[in-house]
Amino acid sequence: MEKIAFLGLGHMGAPMAAHLLAAGHPLTVWNRTAARAAPLVAEGARLADTPADAVRDADAVLTMLATPDAVRDVARQIVPALRPGAHWVEMSTVGPDVVRELAAGLPSEVTLVDAPVMGSTDKAAAGTLGILAGGDADAVEQLLSALGTVTRTGPLGTGAALKLVINAATLGGVALVGEAMRLSDALGIPEDTAKAALGRSALGGALPRAFAEGVHFAVELAVKDLQLATEVTRLPAMEAIGEHFASDPALAHEDVAAAVAHIRTEKA
Repeated sequence: MEKIAFLGLGHMGAPMAAHLLAAGHPLTVWNRTAARAAPLVAEGARLADTPADAVRDADAVLTMLATPDAVRDVARQIVPALRPGAHWVEMSTVGPDVVRELAAGLPSEVTLVDAPVMGSTDKAAAGTLGILAGGDADAVEQLLSALGTVTRTGPLGTGAALKLVINAATLGGVALVGEAMRLSDALGIPEDTAKAALGRSALGGALPRAFAEGVHFAVELAVKDLQLATEVTRLPAMEAIGEHFASDPALAHEDVAAAVAHIRTEKA
């Protein structure tokens, strides 16, 4: 892959693009707020004025955007500009239906891969993400390996589907830690004692994420992911967890760990 276009330089996209640039790939970048591209431009990336300009000559196009509507908006702009033989790697968390929708609108000469990632901003910065790649990813697997460990999930859409499962489970665990700590507080158990015991329980895997610092997975994106999951099938527990995360609009841009503190202290 000689020419790479990276669209979407948010909390996750910016460090991912930086890894590709550091690996020596000629990189063109685009972001709705152009100022976010400044550090990458300073390191040699080219800033495109529009999504179409970014992808026009690209061998591979990577998109990391916040919502299904953002992906659809960018798709409308880039699809006419994609060159024959290009590979589009959609890395946002949008669910399999959106991936299939995108595929239906592509010319046969363009290959679409869905490759959402596991891990937060810390792993994006370290290049140790887990990448769930659905579809024909042979041509881009080496490129994706610069960002972390690639797991081939099966046909197109399976990466996006598995990402919803993982995020639902992770966010459910984080919310349950919050409620467990709320119960612990009500019972007068010292915080350190409760955390140590929970760490040895079935919630042990969720505990570090519930109290993580220096990482960022916005609460509003967690709510979006849970909505995507609950649209697929009936998930009453996940619906309740989504309400937990959405209950305080002031937390929308905070990391999900902030929701744990909110759950512990919100009024009954």
